[in-house]
Amino acid sequence: MALFRLLIGASLLTLGRRLFWLFVAGVGFVVGLRLAGAWLGDSPIWLQLLIAIIAGLLGAGLAIVLQRLGIAVSGFLAGGYAAYSLIDLFSSQDASWLWVVYLIGGILGAILLSILFDWALIVLSSITGSIVILQAIDLSMAWRGLLFFALLIVGIVLQSTAQNRRRRRVADG
Repeated sequence: MALFRLLIGASLLTLGRRLFWLFVAGVGFVVGLRLAGAWLGDSPIWLQLLIAIIAGLLGAGLAIVLQRLGIAVSGFLAGGYAAYSLIDLFSSQDASWLWVVYLIGGILGAILLSILFDWALIVLSSITGSIVILQAIDLSMAWRGLLFFALLIVGIVLQSTAQNRRRRRVADG
């Protein structure tokens, strides 16, 4: 399971903007895995992975077929997942009220991705990728914070640099 998280986290961290369908599929996978684990905790791991893979494939299909809806849904899922997971990773609070955080993060994510597509996608995919990587590694709270911000910066720099290079190539013709 950790290997899946590391691969998906690294893909989201570095390629989220370049391959929008990959971002949506990755977010669908990690949200599906999280929900399957929460709802079907005692079920076999293969069933949880199957549900996560189906959620990822549905997300990729949505991104390809219905792009506008895919943008809003993926923004909601990524924003909600990021807000929920950040509090879950860095806090030992009771999780009963975290659905409110998920809802607020989801609404903000959907709005930001719909309005500021390029930069919101770079930031959301970097945050999500960083979180997924951290969930695969067992670290102390201090190291989690340090690694989260280091990964976040690396993801934003890599993706924005690649985005600027593509824009320059298009402008140069």
